Amino acid sequence: MQHQLISPLDMHLHLRQGDMLKRVAPLSSKSFSGALIMPNTTPPITTKEQIIAYKQEILDATNGDIFEPYMSLFFKSDYDYNFLSDIKDEILAIKLYPAGITTNSEGGVSIVDVETLRPTLEAMSELNIPLCIHGESDGFVMDREAEFIPTYKALAEAFPDLKIIMEHITTKASANALLEYDNLYATITLHHLYITLDDVAGGLLQPHLFCKPIAKRPEDREALLNLALNANPKVMFGSDSAPHPKSAKEAPGCAAGVFTAPVALPLLAELFEKHNKLDNLQAFVSNNAKAIYNINPPRKEINLVKKSFKVPNSYGEVVPFMAGYEISWSIDE
Repeated sequence: MQHQLISPLDMHLHLRQGDMLKRVAPLSSKSFSGALIMPNTTPPITTKEQIIAYKQEILDATNGDIFEPYMSLFFKSDYDYNFLSDIKDEILAIKLYPAGITTNSEGGVSIVDVETLRPTLEAMSELNIPLCIHGESDGFVMDREAEFIPTYKALAEAFPDLKIIMEHITTKASANALLEYDNLYATITLHHLYITLDDVAGGLLQPHLFCKPIAKRPEDREALLNLALNANPKVMFGSDSAPHPKSAKEAPGCAAGVFTAPVALPLLAELFEKHNKLDNLQAFVSNNAKAIYNINPPRKEINLVKKSFKVPNSYGEVVPFMAGYEISWSIDE
């Protein structure tokens, strides 16, 4: 059994820097025709010069693969129209992080409200630059995403011409809010379609499944599955694949992030086939993103085959999702 995907896209990807980037970037460029690259590097990507240099570093690491790194800018509330106009052609989106809410977000926005953000968001609306948001409060960990939903709604109402992407949604409440506003869209990860909090901490602690936002309840996963498996046009695949060395995951102060890049497409095929929805995979991993972001990625044909594949225990110093497990689909070399 085979299944072909045309120009699959990962619309939320962390590639890090330096040696880590060189290790993980080819694992994405092998499978995907493009990806939206997150800007929470060290230091974060906030200038045109940084964007150009980081994109070149990524291209150098992908060994000539057919792969378009769509770049994003780390949100600052003092970006004005002239700055954004000059940088517009170098980026696909701007990513807003509440300050300190996740990895390398200390320089994020301290106050996320309509009036504080208005000057920048009005300029983004005029220039048609989408806004991506890591939507969590600093409250109790299981409630953080739900507590942020009123902010999403306020922004959607105040800036109706601004495309707002709710990144890596994890709750039934977010799935419902997404459908209330024409200008709200969302990414959904692989791991949040597979796991709940019980997989992370129900038995022995599984540090390689710890991420932000943390996995939630079974009913939340069901809401995400309903959107993804039916390829709702308001959602798209964004892996949030976030590599950390094993020493940072299996340690006190475990780093947040699940590394899914090398196994994303085979595991999505397995999941969609299980639910008799394989024909919807193309829309979820490509067509919806193309429409939402109005992009035309390079053509790349990925052939998935129903052939067992044992996930490696590690890729260099990084442990992948489902390490050591046998999965039923693989990418045809």
